[in-house]
Amino acid sequence: MERWEKIDGAIDRVETILIVVFLSAMMLLAFLQIFLRNVLMTGFAWGDMLLRNLVLWIGFIGATLATREGKHINIDAISRSLPPFARGLGELAIHIFSCFICSVLAFSSFKFVRNEAQMGTPTLLGIPIWILEVILPFAFALMALRFALRLMKSGLNLKKGISLDRGEGK
Repeated sequence: MERWEKIDGAIDRVETILIVVFLSAMMLLAFLQIFLRNVLMTGFAWGDMLLRNLVLWIGFIGATLATREGKHINIDAISRSLPPFARGLGELAIHIFSCFICSVLAFSSFKFVRNEAQMGTPTLLGIPIWILEVILPFAFALMALRFALRLMKSGLNLKKGISLDRGEGK
């Protein structure tokens, strides 16, 4: 578990750097596009497509970071009123469901990207479109792994809670 935490921390640092770099590039490119269009009546033909893809990458990298920090969308109106054990079971069920859904999405997006690679459709500057879409399976797989880690932690916490309630952990 500690090894995964170290690896996850390193991935977290890479994600943070990527978001900063991509967001900076996106702001610079957007500014240049606006300036070139309004002042010089020109612009980069590939600029708008690159901006859309940068938004996609930033959004998915942000989703993986939100999953790591536990800041993903969460509706917990009912869980607040539950006793601790029931709340723990609910958390366990949510992590199982989230891990399953992210795994299915990772598998499906992998197949999608593989099909795009086989078709070989070029995009801006001759870059194959599948390279720009590779964030999809990677992000969903990372989110599934992070939900699996949360699932293990929740299971261990629930087990500790059960043993403490029975007086076994003293």
